[in-house]
Amino acid sequence: MFRLALAVAVSLLVAGCIADDVGPINLLTSEAGHPSPTFIPDPADDGSTVVGLAFSGGGTRAAAFSYGVLRALDDIVIDERPYRRTLVDDIRMISGASGGAIAAAYFGYKGKDGYQDFRQRFLIQDAEADLRTSVSPVNLVRAYYGGVNDRSGFAKWLNDHLFDGATFEAFRKPDRPIVWVNASDIYNRTPFMFTYDTFAALCSDLDKVRLADAVAASAAVPIVFAPIVVAATKPDCGYRKPLWLSRALADRNASLRLKAYASALDSYQNADPLDYVKLLDGGLTDNIGVTGFSLERSAAGTPYGPLSPSAAVRLTTLIFIVADAGSNRDVSWAKSLHGPKASELLDAVTSTTLSSSVRDEFDALTLAVSQWKEELVRYRCALPASTVAAYRGSTGGWNCRDVRLVVQHLSFADLDPAAQIRLNAIPTRLKLPVEEVDLTIEAGREALRVNADIASAVAAIRARAGVSPGAQLAAQAN
Repeated sequence: MFRLALAVAVSLLVAGCIADDVGPINLLTSEAGHPSPTFIPDPADDGSTVVGLAFSGGGTRAAAFSYGVLRALDDIVIDERPYRRTLVDDIRMISGASGGAIAAAYFGYKGKDGYQDFRQRFLIQDAEADLRTSVSPVNLVRAYYGGVNDRSGFAKWLNDHLFDGATFEAFRKPDRPIVWVNASDIYNRTPFMFTYDTFAALCSDLDKVRLADAVAASAAVPIVFAPIVVAATKPDCGYRKPLWLSRALADRNASLRLKAYASALDSYQNADPLDYVKLLDGGLTDNIGVTGFSLERSAAGTPYGPLSPSAAVRLTTLIFIVADAGSNRDVSWAKSLHGPKASELLDAVTSTTLSSSVRDEFDALTLAVSQWKEELVRYRCALPASTVAAYRGSTGGWNCRDVRLVVQHLSFADLDPAAQIRLNAIPTRLKLPVEEVDLTIEAGREALRVNADIASAVAAIRARAGVSPGAQLAAQAN
């Protein structure tokens, strides 16, 4: 008992002497940062196809599954004139939570021509190398005070080994999609989106925030990680609320999701006790990473947003894919009268909450896209021929109702039962054996390949572009 008491006392003393790296991750500015773009980036081609992606949480397992989906999209040739184009060329929006945020941010950082080394640079590496993982008295004290690992662990590893010190300014390139990194604001109990509107409300500049810090916030599992801290001390920076935010706060009929997010941004300027925003895992508020698109659509205030007016006219097919690497492990207590035990019960409660949330989020996304299609068609059909010609180049072949919005949920359940058993056994870690990484990458590829609705949409896109079946087979062979 004496030794135990002595160990605890020493641990408290040591923990008190350690200067944890807890942030804040942002710098305050004398002028409010610029607002978020009104529309997602327009594609450089004819604009007929737009792809959106949302990647779920789940550590390296989720990042590998997301990467497999990206590689499968890269296998699908949709045009050959004036140049060869795959579905990856038409990714205009990509988002992620936790493990999925790593893949989403890396795609935004490296672009369609550089993301292919993600397996080598992250998936088969040991991203836990700098983490405190032992059950020691010091780590128990750290856990008690908010989290075992600070920014000197995972955030530093990401910055040094994956993102090369890059900040959000790296996303501001003509060929890059809009990237939404999702974390959770545990003061307001809302998603925290790393957007320019968010950081303008904080009197800060998103362009100066490291990608590694944002991704680490999205993956900050409670207790394992200390919250990532963002300063919100509200200097006088001339901040003005964007129109969508004022409208959401004033509209009693605004969606609850949008109103809650608007209230959170408003609190960064007006909540007296709020000097620091504390961020944890994005999966706490959105484990499949769809908040970015949902909020953009709710805040648009137009029938075509987040597309621009011209993009809405040129669009014929929008494919939105949710890559969900959530696992469903077999449980022994389901076969027994007694149980689950305390440790099993915690896992069961967490899994039940996440699964229910994912279903609700995806159903809400599907409904929102269905309503959006109706509004898009009304907008397109009300346009004069002169406007259509200006946006498309001509009115030839124009059909205002010819627009297809496809929303699909890809998961381990899309695969054969034997593969599901192996995949569901893969833990949520930041370090996995190479064979498990490659198994999960292939699962992402296969889940997309076997999806009939995506295949049907792709066939229609390729038929319009006149792509020969032989070209597609050659692409798949390569």
